Amino acid sequence: MPVPSRISRTTSKITSKITRRLLLAAAAAAALSAPAFAEDTIKLGLVAAMSGQSAKSGEAIVRGLSLALDEINAKGGLLGKKVELVVRDDESNPAKGVVAARELVQREKVAALFGGLDTPVSVAIVPFANQSKVPFMGVWAAGTPITRNGAAENYVFRVSAVDVLVDKALVDYAIKKYSAKKPGMILINNPWGESNEAGLKAALADKSLAYAGIEKFQDADVDVVPQLTRLKEAGADVLFMVANVAPSSQVVKSLDRMGWNVPIVSHWGPAGGRFSELAGPSSERVHFIQTFSFSGKLSPKAEQVLAALKAKYPAIKTLADVTPAVGIANAYDAMHLTALAIAKAGSTEGPKIREAFYAIDKYDGLIKSYSKPFSPTNQDALTSEDYLFTYFKEGEILPLTN
Repeated sequence: MPVPSRISRTTSKITSKITRRLLLAAAAAAALSAPAFAEDTIKLGLVAAMSGQSAKSGEAIVRGLSLALDEINAKGGLLGKKVELVVRDDESNPAKGVVAARELVQREKVAALFGGLDTPVSVAIVPFANQSKVPFMGVWAAGTPITRNGAAENYVFRVSAVDVLVDKALVDYAIKKYSAKKPGMILINNPWGESNEAGLKAALADKSLAYAGIEKFQDADVDVVPQLTRLKEAGADVLFMVANVAPSSQVVKSLDRMGWNVPIVSHWGPAGGRFSELAGPSSERVHFIQTFSFSGKLSPKAEQVLAALKAKYPAIKTLADVTPAVGIANAYDAMHLTALAIAKAGSTEGPKIREAFYAIDKYDGLIKSYSKPFSPTNQDALTSEDYLFTYFKEGEILPLTN
């Protein structure tokens, strides 16, 4: 029996070697095929608040981007490839936003980034985007320094409001609607508040209008009565408010406790979530700026997008369910404009896409018909003419006639 034993051992060794070779060959094939498969799609990334008080806004942005992507892919995608969206939650935290942006660029190899809700997060991502030469498209955050960042080669574009323009609109509205003579400011204490403080001061100076005072407050503050009391004692006849959902609701509730029925003219922070629920009935007193509304008479394009929204997201039953509309509309137009740039560039290389943004001639969008929306001296596609004022009514954001 010794001979068969040696044969068995030899056969076992040969089989083992063959198995190892096959495994190595399979692993090598998998390693080679993985990048090839990845190249079959073009990835685009989104960094936005998908949890916390602003989750509703993040959801709206995803819906707008996804609707546009459906249309793009239905027409064959870009550069002959399907386009996919990779989403990361920044939790409204600048440090987490930068980590997410790095992962999307360096690991996921996205051709472009879309950036979400919070100005502090977007401001933190801007230097990385410019250094990496990856186009960064803003779809919500309005801080002026996001696009006007001073970079020699600026890779940051935006389809959204811009603080410096919003502040002029807020001042004009307060004068026209409320005959404001001495407005006060109640501003969130972060870079977004700072951006609007500078913009409001400049806009008021242009009108030779004095302000009663400037008060700051924190995201976590539950009582803003001391700050509001100082503004009241200083003679404020209108309040300019800049803050997101939860802190804005605390301002309204503090005013209720004081019994001070002062008009509130706000940036669009309250639109980003459950403001009417958190602030209560007095939420209807707040007049805030927007770039789009699905309420009222709609264009054929808006009718088409609304129908697609309802078809894709069956949970949408009423117009209150598409709040905030700006997140959907800004993101929808931004995705189509980015797709146009990639198609014009004929490439997913950042520098080529950046130059192609400047070459876009026209695009018939949801918010408006765009004509040469970007240039090296202006990387914001929307102007003050694209703003409207709105308010909450039973959970729905309705346009105001001013």
